[in-house]
Amino acid sequence: MRLAHVTRLEAFGTRSLVIHGIMALSFISAILVGLFVGGQFGQVSFVALLNFTAGLWVAHSVHSLGNTANNGEYAGVLNELVDTDTGLDSGRFGRLLALIGAVTAVSLLTSAQVLAGALLSIAVVAVGAIALVTAMIGFLIALGASYDGAQEQALVDREQRSDRLDGQSASDR
Repeated sequence: MRLAHVTRLEAFGTRSLVIHGIMALSFISAILVGLFVGGQFGQVSFVALLNFTAGLWVAHSVHSLGNTANNGEYAGVLNELVDTDTGLDSGRFGRLLALIGAVTAVSLLTSAQVLAGALLSIAVVAVGAIALVTAMIGFLIALGASYDGAQEQALVDREQRSDRLDGQSASDR
């Protein structure tokens, strides 16, 4: 049984946009709860929403890692939102590092406002570990995409050389 709303999620780019939307919503919610809801409820809610966002981020990063070899179906969330082909794909790793830096900074600053003592130390280590793992996965994604591009270019070059050699052989007869 094929459902229309499920079939829309078959394309990786669409799934990625949905996951990014959920991550943005939960991250903004974590920041707002952390800054405006007091007491133990505010702390628990902040940590839970931040952990949910981090879990989605790492899981989606790992899922993206396996998608780089799909013949360019997906070229990053920015290219899914704005259909441009201006070479932004070459900066995928740089964009990811900038995003990781911004999210990590906001997470740490909000954590410092909300948490104290040992809980703050745990949050700093957790946020740093998530940033590091995401950066490593992002590097592997960018490396995989570069490798795939180099392989495709090598095949095109080989075919062109083969065609030239075939053309020279025919003219020699």
